[in-house]
Amino acid sequence: MTSFVNIKHSMQHPGVARVESAIDAARQLRRGFSGTRGLAALLLSAIAAAVMVVAYQVMDSVAEGHLLVMWIGLWAVAFAALALFAGTARNLAARVLAGLDAWADSIAQGRADMRMWEAARTDPRVMADLRVAISRKEWM
Repeated sequence: MTSFVNIKHSMQHPGVARVESAIDAARQLRRGFSGTRGLAALLLSAIAAAVMVVAYQVMDSVAEGHLLVMWIGLWAVAFAALALFAGTARNLAARVLAGLDAWADSIAQGRADMRMWEAARTDPRVMADLRVAISRKEWM
């Protein structure tokens, strides 16, 4: 009697493989996105809008005959402002995001400390561990 064994079966379900690849693609897409760039673009557009408002106020006092020349000048000023403040806006956005990250980390650390303290108040073993850690810190 002869028996055949087919061992070419996949060890992983194809649906699971597709979901895992989709999750990996989403993670890579998220890594490529930088909040700093978005915030810098927002700050840059706000600065450019402010410059354009000032230029429009200056342009508004000029006679109607030179309106096209003034619009060209207005857009030239806007693009010059974009070029001039791009680096500054990017640096400001990076500093704002770093500050927000540090603030969020400090809030999270405070919450974790409060949870640990509440656990220590109800469990004597945790309180003993905290006392040992504090005494080790004092010796160093």
